[in-house]
Amino acid sequence: MFVSVFDVFKIGVGPSSSHTMGPMTAAARFLDLLRDAPERQRSARLMATLHGSLAFTGKGHATDRAVALGLLGYLPADLDPDRAERELVALHESRRLRSRSLPPLAFDPAADIIFDYGPPLPGHANGLVFAALDVHGSIVLAETYYSIGGGFVVTAAERQAPTMAASGLAQWPYPFDSAASMLAMSRETGLSVAAMKRENEIAVLPAPEVERGLAHIWSVMNTSIDRGMARDGELPGGLHVRRRARGIHQQLLAERLGNSSQPHAASDWLSVYAMAVNEENAAGGQVVTAPTNGAAGVVPAVLRYYLDHCAGAEPTKVPDFLLTAAAIGGLIKHNASISGAEAGCQGEVGSAAAMAAAGLCAVLGGTPEQIENAAEIALEHHLGMTCDPVRGLVQVPCIERNGIGATKAVAAASLALRGDGTHFMPLDNCIEAMRQTGEEMSVKFKETSLGGLAVNLPEC
Repeated sequence: MFVSVFDVFKIGVGPSSSHTMGPMTAAARFLDLLRDAPERQRSARLMATLHGSLAFTGKGHATDRAVALGLLGYLPADLDPDRAERELVALHESRRLRSRSLPPLAFDPAADIIFDYGPPLPGHANGLVFAALDVHGSIVLAETYYSIGGGFVVTAAERQAPTMAASGLAQWPYPFDSAASMLAMSRETGLSVAAMKRENEIAVLPAPEVERGLAHIWSVMNTSIDRGMARDGELPGGLHVRRRARGIHQQLLAERLGNSSQPHAASDWLSVYAMAVNEENAAGGQVVTAPTNGAAGVVPAVLRYYLDHCAGAEPTKVPDFLLTAAAIGGLIKHNASISGAEAGCQGEVGSAAAMAAAGLCAVLGGTPEQIENAAEIALEHHLGMTCDPVRGLVQVPCIERNGIGATKAVAAASLALRGDGTHFMPLDNCIEAMRQTGEEMSVKFKETSLGGLAVNLPEC
């Protein structure tokens, strides 16, 4: 099993990794498929159909906009917002796509992106189908994609028959596919979780490239915190939710200068860091999936908390934090899910809290056993958490939920460090409990906005 740190932490745009980044990537992949197919010569029009959660909350997550951007050739990591907006306006006016190595294709985003509110496709709750049609309206090429969380996209065939790397058949220096095997390898080799993860990464990329990539990930995370704490105003989407991170940050700074901070202010700092990121995400800004956009604030908040508030913090340990967090995120993705549409918010903020707790425990000197314990504590106390965004927007309860997830992560790491790593419930069992809970959870509570907080709003 190998899920790269650069797959767990992807640089992209808000508001959702599964509903925005994934569909954008799928659209770009379909264009590549069409370019390589003989059918491209007969293609005259494109269509996209959104199924399951992508349909139910696609408007709130800007899924239709993401599909159009993908068909315009954009990918989440290199999106130029100003240029993209101009091209979107032009596309809505011309209703025509002009793409490299393809004939001009008719495409009206308002008519050719279809929201199918029927049963989801069989492979995943986030399904979308792209089709190329000829001048007579007959389909000449079609492909089904699933956006499986965290910006990961697979075709229907890939979903049914995973690649060797995804299935764990490839040979890596430390191919742990469970927390138990991770701990066993650590005991046998004397290596830390971060060291084993680093060796796996170096088997794919040169060591300097890995280190540069990790530095860039943290730079984007940190920038999203600072940007979120510097901006105010109302978030888009119609809920009239106002940004709060800037105001809270200013209060905390004033209290610090006046020596009037309360002991619980540490939790407020954690929350404001996380909320800043998720307000940026809700506004469509640049964030890092950690492991998803909806949970993008937890890991950066805890890492910033370590650097700014923990005695003896060392910036040189940032890569170890990220590698350890990614190791835990990879285990959860491999053995359960990080997708809110598949597992509820336990799979998003719960996973993020487990990752952040593990990372913090590592850089504070925790043993591999304590790291595993920290991740388990954080995940255990998110089990059963639903994904019920109001109006399908990643705002309520998502923004505050990241702040609370960050505080849980720090508490979990602290508790684990107070012990010796021995504990009753293994992380593997907790991950399995999350998987089972997600399977049993009603679809109303899995990112469809059909239950929970999403349907319990005041009338006035």
